[in-house]
Order: sequence, then structure tokens, then C-alpha cells
Amino acid sequence: MNYDKLIENAINARSFAYVPYSKFQVGAAVLTEDDKIYTGCNIENASYGATNCAERTAIFKAVSEGHKVIKAIAIIGDLSTHTNPCGICRQVISEFAQSGDIPIILIKNKEDFIIKTLDEMLPGSFTKKDLEL
Repeated sequence: MNYDKLIENAINARSFAYVPYSKFQVGAAVLTEDDKIYTGCNIENASYGATNCAERTAIFKAVSEGHKVIKAIAIIGDLSTHTNPCGICRQVISEFAQSGDIPIILIKNKEDFIIKTLDEMLPGSFTKKDLEL
């Protein structure tokens, strides 16, 4: 599958990051089940616990618009390496992922990115299925 548009949206979202403390900009873009793209950036707060990651911002925007299934997510942070999502973001991705093989695209730039799956990044994840009786 071609992820060029998703990657471009993540790169653009990075520029909106509000990072006065860490100076570490992150952008993300999620692809929903009906092929809509939602973007997000990280948003810091002086009370660090109130900070929100780019991945969760993008996912929460999609969910708030009625999209509860994501098919892929693209993430860009440090331009010298492939930035991985934090543990909380991995768990949130698993909540809305279509499946464990959802592509997680880790971007350095438009030409340099790698694709991992959720199962690779969060093996044995706790999901909605674990709550079914």
C-alpha cells in the first residue's frame, strides 16, 4: 500500500507541535477505516502529566469525529532517527487498531521510513477481547 499522503500529513503535523519544554516535535497521522486522515502533534504543559502525545492527539481527533477503527498510523519525531511511540500510545493504538498487523510507519523523512506492526511493537497487548466474558 502507498502511504505517501499519510507520511506527508504526519510531517506537516509535526510543525504545529507545542513543545516549549522539551523542544522535541512529534507529528502523527492516522488512517481511518473509511480512508480519512486525521493528524496530531504533541502538546506539552508545564504540568508534565497534562502533556499529550501526537499519536493520541490524532487518534482522539478521529474518534471524536466518529471513527473508531484505524488502519494505519504514521509518526515523525527526531529527524535523525525513527521515533517510536511511547507505551501509552502503543496501548491506545491497540484500542482502535483494526488488527495486530496494523502498519506503524516510523518516519525520518519522505524517503526514509520503516514500517512495523503493532504486534511487533506491543506483543501480548491487553485489548477489548481480554475483557469479553
